[in-house]
Amino acid sequence: MSSLKADFNELMERIKAGRDFGHASFEPIFYLVFSPSSILEVKRQMPAWEAKLRNDGWSVHKFSIAEEIQKILDAAPLKKIWIAADNKAPLQWEKTNKALANALTNGSLQERLEAVLHDLEGQPSAILLVTDVEALHPYMRIGSIESQLQGKFHVPTVFFYPGVRTGKTQLKFLGFYPEDGNYRSVHVGG
Repeated sequence: MSSLKADFNELMERIKAGRDFGHASFEPIFYLVFSPSSILEVKRQMPAWEAKLRNDGWSVHKFSIAEEIQKILDAAPLKKIWIAADNKAPLQWEKTNKALANALTNGSLQERLEAVLHDLEGQPSAILLVTDVEALHPYMRIGSIESQLQGKFHVPTVFFYPGVRTGKTQLKFLGFYPEDGNYRSVHVGG
């Protein structure tokens, strides 16, 4: 998809240029916004984009939301209870999602991202790619995590965001959540 490639190239130019003084924050937070129908294409392009970044001198680090959610849920103390409850009533999705959301909205995912950001601090060529943001549905949105980490982004951080851009700072997660304008980042695409 040429538009995704063009958006990625524009994003890289913006990262190289740095942030504008007009933004509410000077943290290097960037979003590559793409249509939810392009999620698989983004995943296909990721190895090429990572190679391009490495060839351009970046030390590429990834934080997969999906992988981190899986780790959190696998280590949850209530996992055996969840499985037993699910076996008794496998179609109780609302109850299941509420239990899983409670395990994720307690700050554990945010803490994991914060730890990675802390480890990368001071590495001048480091870049962090936050992937699989769609895995947050239906539990939460990435904007809530981003806002809690204000002041912690010291390396360029790119969120691969499936959604719709509705203004300079407003995004609709997955194209159907209500608009959210609480992002302090540069948005490309969408």
